[in-house]
Amino acid sequence: MPSTHLSLHYHLVFSMKHREPWLGPESRARVHEYLGGTIRGMEGVAHAVGGTGDHVHLLVGLKATHRLADVLRELKSESSAWIRREFGWPGFAWQEGYGAFTLGASGIERARTYVLTQEKHHRAKTFQDEYLEFLERGLVEFDEKWLW
Repeated sequence: MPSTHLSLHYHLVFSMKHREPWLGPESRARVHEYLGGTIRGMEGVAHAVGGTGDHVHLLVGLKATHRLADVLRELKSESSAWIRREFGWPGFAWQEGYGAFTLGASGIERARTYVLTQEKHHRAKTFQDEYLEFLERGLVEFDEKWLW
């Protein structure tokens, strides 16, 4: 084959340090917009950004040249600096870790709906329960003492 063709899509999840609910509805919309713009600035595709006051979900498409750990480090670093400046919140920080789950192109629309309806979803399920389901469905080994 003379060329390479890839479809690399990830559902990313991370929360605020200590899971503190920093984001109200107005600031949340602005942060989500900034996160999507940062992904686009890295030449990625931001299919959807959503979340609640204490965590975010991003559905992104990346290139083969992207290193996932580098993308997350840059995304969290740039956005936390912007949030501290923009909202005057010097104590704001993201938690250290993150979840990254792959999906095929056929799952993008369903995942997009899921990401964009986080507030509704979390009326019935806690973030902890949601995240444990992601880990179990993704067959990710984990020790629960290091999750929270």
